[in-house]
Amino acid sequence: MDFTRPLAAFSLAMFAIGVNACGGGGADGGPVAEGHRLFNRTCAVCHGPGGRGSPRLGKSLIDNAFSKDLSDAELVEFLREGRSASDPLNERGVDMPPKGGNPALTDADLGLIVTYLRSL
Repeated sequence: MDFTRPLAAFSLAMFAIGVNACGGGGADGGPVAEGHRLFNRTCAVCHGPGGRGSPRLGKSLIDNAFSKDLSDAELVEFLREGRSASDPLNERGVDMPPKGGNPALTDADLGLIVTYLRSL
């Protein structure tokens, strides 16, 4: 049995709990602020400033039913994998590359982006 994904999800959950318990996550004010910074550097290109969406590119992430229906671990997994333009659920017909096209993002970084998305 492959324990890689459950272990990664557990590790991410423990990281999020630790960050929130300590009240930190970035020198600029915590996990939401750090997630916002990472979002702006990677995701805002397609999903727009503040996650408002961009015509013909990324959908709005504000009150987005898809992301709200996923757990944090599932959303991290989705961000890690991306979505191809050929996926039947891809309504824009534009590839969402794994990690938003930023291979340097870690699972912890993706978790911070999820924390930011949950704040929208």
